[in-house]
Amino acid sequence: MKIGVLAIQGDFSEHITMLKKLDVDTSEVRLPEQLESLDGLIIPGGESTTIGKLATDFFLIEPILAFARNHAIWGTCAGAIFMSKDVRRPQPLLHLMDIKVERNAFGRQVDSFEADLDIPELRSASETIAPYRALFIRAPIIESVQGHARILASLADGRIVAAQEGHFLATSFHPELTNDVRFHEYFLSLARSA
Repeated sequence: MKIGVLAIQGDFSEHITMLKKLDVDTSEVRLPEQLESLDGLIIPGGESTTIGKLATDFFLIEPILAFARNHAIWGTCAGAIFMSKDVRRPQPLLHLMDIKVERNAFGRQVDSFEADLDIPELRSASETIAPYRALFIRAPIIESVQGHARILASLADGRIVAAQEGHFLATSFHPELTNDVRFHEYFLSLARSA
């Protein structure tokens, strides 16, 4: 299995570190031809407008959409925004997931926080039943899911922070900044079945 991480902006190196903990072959993706021979793609956190503009400038939008037809893609934080169909403002989006996202819904970086999440799908990908400790940094909220998209995790107050649509995954938080590999294991299970 070989997983690519979009490496044009954001915390791509942290995802690579997590994948290496799982003995997964990884590749930084900056050009369309680097998508070839990958089994999945992670779009990291960063700044969603910048990621979208750079993906446009490097002619990555159409190749990522073609890749998405048969491969798993996971967007974390800004990556989740980039994968959504609606952010209520003009910016480049992939429109892969039928989710509506509100950018920076939790406020500024000083408002960052951690929360325990109960995510049954993680139990299917690992042997651990403990809650998942999620790290939110200037995080978006998934305001709604439509069509075939479904909620994977919500905060105690009901705000949606993770969604899945087929082999696409979106998380508002940053699993790559923790020591818990369960979300990466879950994504690998999606990549195997895509």
